[in-house]
Parts: sequence; structure tokens; C-alpha cells
Amino acid sequence: MSAPNMLIDAAIFTPLLAVVGILAFARMPNLREAVSILAGLALLLINVELYNSFNEGQSLTRHWVDIVPGLSLSFKIDAMGLLFSLVASLLWPVTTLYAIGYMRGHKEDNQTRFYVCFAVAIAAVMAIAYAENLFTLFVFYEVLSLCTYPLVTHAGTEKAKQGGRIYLGILMGTSVAFFLPAIIVTWLVAGTLDFQAGGVFPEQTGIVLLSVLLVLYVFGVAKAAVMPFHRWLPAAMVAPTPVSALLHAVAVVKAGVFSLVKILVFIFGLDTLQQIPATDYLLYLAGAGVVLASLVALRQDNLKARLAYSTVSQLGYITVGALLAVESGVVGSAMHIATHAVGKITLFFCAGAILVASHKSNISEMAGLGRRMPITMIAFFIASLSIIGLPPTAGTWSKWWLLTATLETDQLVLMAVLLLSSLLNIAYLLPIPLRAFFPSVPHADGPVAIKEAPTASLIALCITAGACILLFFFPNPLFGLVSQIFTEGSQ
Repeated sequence: MSAPNMLIDAAIFTPLLAVVGILAFARMPNLREAVSILAGLALLLINVELYNSFNEGQSLTRHWVDIVPGLSLSFKIDAMGLLFSLVASLLWPVTTLYAIGYMRGHKEDNQTRFYVCFAVAIAAVMAIAYAENLFTLFVFYEVLSLCTYPLVTHAGTEKAKQGGRIYLGILMGTSVAFFLPAIIVTWLVAGTLDFQAGGVFPEQTGIVLLSVLLVLYVFGVAKAAVMPFHRWLPAAMVAPTPVSALLHAVAVVKAGVFSLVKILVFIFGLDTLQQIPATDYLLYLAGAGVVLASLVALRQDNLKARLAYSTVSQLGYITVGALLAVESGVVGSAMHIATHAVGKITLFFCAGAILVASHKSNISEMAGLGRRMPITMIAFFIASLSIIGLPPTAGTWSKWWLLTATLETDQLVLMAVLLLSSLLNIAYLLPIPLRAFFPSVPHADGPVAIKEAPTASLIALCITAGACILLFFFPNPLFGLVSQIFTEGSQ
């Protein structure tokens, strides 16, 4: 076995080794958190090395075990997987840094359990990212659901437990009812579950069967939060803010849309998708979800709830891009996985910073807050621009490619949907920093002392806000990676 191939094992097991260190230093918080950060940095370096080997044209695979003939746990490096793994491994140490300030500042209980479950979740993400076949992806998709449940119920309150039941019930229920049957039928029809360029189904496969399978996959991968199987995401907002950041940017929802894009591109294939009647119906369903979730977000006064419904809407962009079944749409979807990650994690970091520093969670209470928390609210403004898709922020490029795909496919209605959603993004995001910096009723209490969140949290949100700007001016590494999705070397 070559050294680059062994790096695949290292990428999956590094977070699990961190679990040992976290438990060993459970009573020494500084060392416990240091283990998480160092493991995150080590994982990032491993994935960068895998990225370099991939760009050199090396074929990187790792076979673990055959379950039955033709069905195995195995891994392979490709462009989509590298995109997902690099985003997750970059944001893991940043989120850990943020969590140090938040968890201590908010005096959270069970902090060791939080870091342990977080590390296991990252290990599952690495396995999902590098899965060579749909069976491997499914196994670790379910592991991710199980290991994030304790994070959702972290507070231990009845509300948290109820949120956890909805979270696990929807994710596991859709997997058993839709996702698993679709995988079994795919294996019986195609004879393989390996991700392949152009898809796996034989030409003689019936259109009706393909339509049914497509519906099962789109609804079965509920982590992508396609309506009506999206309620788990707002319900999970009972969790601490670092968990919300994990759910929305680092792991769970990104695992959902990543899995869905992989299935659409490498199990069905774009040519097959274009021939399936159900594709158009699901395309318009996803488009409707983009607008409806934006309208619901507009009505939320609780900041985390507004951001949760915003995420449902933004995930719809990724689903729409893939269902358009053209390369520009898939490129836009893949880029949106990365650009949405840095934008949305910044918004959640800011929401948690506001809660820790000012104990405010409702938008109606945040008038004038920019005078006390200028760094946090500036970061919120930058991330808002990225989610909207305005220069000079990263979201500009992914939305550009998605709009290009709607034009390429003559889907003018969907183009209007994406533009309308961006206008709604403006309506539910920009009033928050504007209210913070320019309250309608001036304060008469003279100068207000600046009181930002703990330094660790503040550094983390500045890093991610900076990434929103850097990816606008330097998008080529990101675009260079996603553009290899359809080249022979990425297969």
C-alpha cells in the first residue's frame, strides 16, 4: 500500500484518535481543547496532501472489507470528495476555537462529551467524502446521524429532547423508508453501487423505475432538507450555537447535499436525469422550497430560527443546481457547498457571540447592538452579503454559476426563483446589522462600552468572515477543484 493511499485512513482515523486525547484530558480543559485544535490542523494538512496527490494525477483508493461479493467498504479520492473534506477540515479547528469561547462563556455542561461527539462526526464526514460507493456512503451517513444526536440534545432540557426526537426521527425514518430501499433496488438493477461517470443504470432501465428511484433518493437524503422533510433542521436549533455551526456548515447539511449531488451525478448521470420526467417535478419542488423557506425566515424574530430557515432555502439552491442536469449547474452547486459553508458558519458564530455577550436572541432586541459589538456585527454584515450573493464576497461566484445554469437550460422560472430568493435574503438578513448600527430610536445614554464575545470566539468569526472575502478575490483554487468533477481524473 502506497503512502498517499494510507492518508485516506489517516483522514478518517485522525479525528477518532483525537477522541482518545479528549477523554484523557477531560479534567484539563486547556489540554482537551488543544487536542481538538491540533487534530483539526493535522486533518487539514492530511487533506491538503491528498489534494496535492490528486492534482498530480495519482489514483488514490483504499479498500477496507468486502461485506458480500460486489459490496464493500472502500474509499476513493475524487474532486467532489476533496471539496467537502477540505471545507470540513478547515472549519473544524475554527469551530473548536469558537467553541472554547462560547462553551466557557456560556458555562455549558458536558463540554467533554461535546468535543468527543464533534470529533466522531468529523470522522464520519471524512468517510462520507471519500466513499467509493453508495453503500459506504450510506453506512457513515447513518453514523453521522447517530453521533450528532447527543449534540442536538446537549442541554438536556425537555425542549432539547423533543428537538432531538424530531431530528433523529426524520433523518432515520427517511433513511429506512426511502434511502435504503432505493439503494437495494439500485444494486439489484445496476449490479453495482460504485460511483461512476455517467451513472450506473443500464440503458434498458425503465423510465418509471428511474423516476421512482429519483424521488426516493431526493426525499431519502433528508439531510439535504428538501421540503417537506426539512423540519429536523429548525428543530435542531435547540442545540448550542457551536452545534448549530456544525449542523449548518461543517457536517450534517453539507453531508446531505454532498450525498445528493454525488447520487445525481454518479449514480444517475446527467444524461439520464435529463430523460426522467420526475426530474422536472422535483426541480420545481426544490425551487418552491427555496422561496417558501425564505418567506418563513422573514417572519422569524429569533435569530437562530431565521438562520435555520435560511439554510433550508440555501440548500435548495444546491439541489436545484444538480437537478438542472448540466455541468454548470453541478459546478454552481459544488461551489455553493463551500461558499455557503463559510458564510453561514459566520452568521451562526455571530448569533452565538451576541447571546454570550449580550444575552439577546431575538432580532427585535438588537437595536443599537453594533455600538457594543462592532466587530461581530461587521462580520455579520459581510457574511450576509455572501449569503445574498453580492460582491465582494464568496457567494457571488456560486450564484453566478447557478444562474448561468438556469439560462443554459432555459429554466427562466427557476432563474426568477433564485433572483427572488436573493431579494428575500436581503430582506431578512441586512435589516439585522442595519438595526444594530442605525437604530431608529437614538440612544440617549451617552457612550456605550464595547463588550464583545470572548476572544477565542471573536477570532474564529473574524477568520470565517475573512474567508468570505478571500474566496471572492481568489476563487481559482475552488473553481479549479470543482471543474475537475467531470474530468476523467476525478472519476
